[in-house]
Amino acid sequence: MKKVLYVIALFFMIPSGTSAQNKPLLPKSLGANFFFNDFVTPQRIRTTSLNQVLANKRFARMREMTSGLAITYMKGIRPHLDMSANLGASFLRYPMPGREFTNNSLLLEATASMHFKMTTEAYWVQPYLIAGVSTHKYRSYYGATLPLGMGFKINFQDDTHLFVNSTYRVPVTTESANYHLQHSIGVVSNLTKKKKPEIKMPDLPVLPTDSDKDGIIDAEDKCPTVPGLAKYQGCPIPDSDNDGINDEQDKCPTVPGIAKYQGCPIPDSDGDGVNDETDKCPTVPGIARYNGCLIPDTDGDGVNDELDKCPSEKGSSSNNGCPLLEEVAEYNFDFRKVQFALGSDALTKVAKAELDKAAKIMGEHPDIKVSVEGHTDNTGSDAFNQSLSERRAASVKNYIVAKGVSADRIKTKGFGETLPISTNNTAAGRALNRRVEFKSAN
Repeated sequence: MKKVLYVIALFFMIPSGTSAQNKPLLPKSLGANFFFNDFVTPQRIRTTSLNQVLANKRFARMREMTSGLAITYMKGIRPHLDMSANLGASFLRYPMPGREFTNNSLLLEATASMHFKMTTEAYWVQPYLIAGVSTHKYRSYYGATLPLGMGFKINFQDDTHLFVNSTYRVPVTTESANYHLQHSIGVVSNLTKKKKPEIKMPDLPVLPTDSDKDGIIDAEDKCPTVPGLAKYQGCPIPDSDNDGINDEQDKCPTVPGIAKYQGCPIPDSDGDGVNDETDKCPTVPGIARYNGCLIPDTDGDGVNDELDKCPSEKGSSSNNGCPLLEEVAEYNFDFRKVQFALGSDALTKVAKAELDKAAKIMGEHPDIKVSVEGHTDNTGSDAFNQSLSERRAASVKNYIVAKGVSADRIKTKGFGETLPISTNNTAAGRALNRRVEFKSAN
């Protein structure tokens, strides 16, 4: 094993031929490195001893260290001396003497160091010793340390360099800095490239240029970088409306269209704003949400489905498309039979029988809402008749509600003697005026 290591060491100590001639010093180089801060191992050494840490193998594990990233600048000063500058950042709880932090915070470090190399840039590998100074900022605290250590650098193809460093950082500001190790690995690349020798070519006769190879020389080409036609002075066939179809093939050259319609837009035969390709009723103006068709009227009652509260049952436009009580033919409801005795709000037997029909209709048609309007003849005072008409309307509502119809579907209103439908000069006429009427309620 020792022989193998010796051979490897000799290999790396072999001079790099081109480097020996062209690169006596490290050129200005910039790169980055990944580093680990180890506060644990120095603490163990200081609280016990180096011998005990070595004997018990109590070096910090990777999980006990904190990682960070840094930008690195290097430059050769002399054949055996390089300088290095680092700006690094990491997140940690800094073990500052006499202080305890509960959360991770940003640690910014700026380090300047000198590398005392054992070999020059003429060799693949340069081991070196490190000495420098480092300042840092953690929260509102500033501190300084002296990094001391060693490392080595490996050259790759004269332009790229891998380096590995390990330093022991001794506090200068003992109240805001602590002893720690820092291990880093990174890469830098030369900021300047090697100059290539210039090759002089013999002067050749200057020929007219045709940059776009369209057969029209640049001096006469109005579009020298785009192949075109002589007809358009070296430019392509124009596309005035920018729809991808040139004007010579575009039947609508000033309006953007599609190739399927020879450069014209998709037609809209009925002018409803929905083009024929998506219009399911292309000859009848409609609306977009029904694919160009009219709003449907499923039950054919003249009230479209969007306004029809009973879209599957014919009804009246005055009742939002729902049928009125008298329009439900199977029960033959006749509100004119809902009458009262003179001066009373009591329902007659005939009235109750008719209201039973109304309750059944409303039970089977939950969308029907009604307004019950009460009326009287002119017997009695105006105030009495007004009160009586209101009580009659309420009497009808209470009867229907008692049959299971929700009260909020029925409104009531009284008109007294103000709206007669017959003469009050005869008993028959007054009987007709003592009534209630059923109208739709929205």
